[in-house]
Amino acid sequence: MYVPRHFAESERRTLHALMRRHDFATLVAGTEHGIEAAHLPFLLDAERGPEGTLVAHVARANTLWRGFDGRSEALVVFQGPHAYISPSWYAAPANVPTWNYVAVHAYGRPRVIPEGKETRAVLERLVETHESGFERPWRMAEAPEGFIDSMLPGIVAFEIPIARIEGKWKLGQNKSVADRLGAAAALRRLGEPLGLEVAAMMEAVDERR
Repeated sequence: MYVPRHFAESERRTLHALMRRHDFATLVAGTEHGIEAAHLPFLLDAERGPEGTLVAHVARANTLWRGFDGRSEALVVFQGPHAYISPSWYAAPANVPTWNYVAVHAYGRPRVIPEGKETRAVLERLVETHESGFERPWRMAEAPEGFIDSMLPGIVAFEIPIARIEGKWKLGQNKSVADRLGAAAALRRLGEPLGLEVAAMMEAVDERR
């Protein structure tokens, strides 16, 4: 990923926070058929390995997993909030349209997780993670007896020990404070959810970077 110095984010805790908040990510890997991609919910084990380990699963019918041999590199793209920025929002007239956004790229070599209990444990963690905010969280134990076990052969769980990680926080750090805050104020006036997130991040830019 092209990351100019003033947009680079390397703080591990910050990168992991975005990966958890925007955990439905895009996996890109090379296969015998060429480059393929899958859109998947990921779990992050932050303390497993120097940069953490990602865990997910795909349908067994998706041949992408057949290349998960622990040797071939793959990329997982976590897309955070983003918003169009109009030059009319800047104080200075000499500007052009742009797009502000945050994103994390995580690289590693996927490997298949054994079937049975270990694969079931991945599903249980995913369910617990995404049901936890509900008033009455659903549990896998609530499924009819034997139903989950009958479904398990249809999926393949895998993990990706993260070998390297890149973060890009493109939030107007290359603009004057007046330009950046003016654009953030315009996003707030528009009131769109993603734009509001970007505005808050633009307002919180560390001037020391």
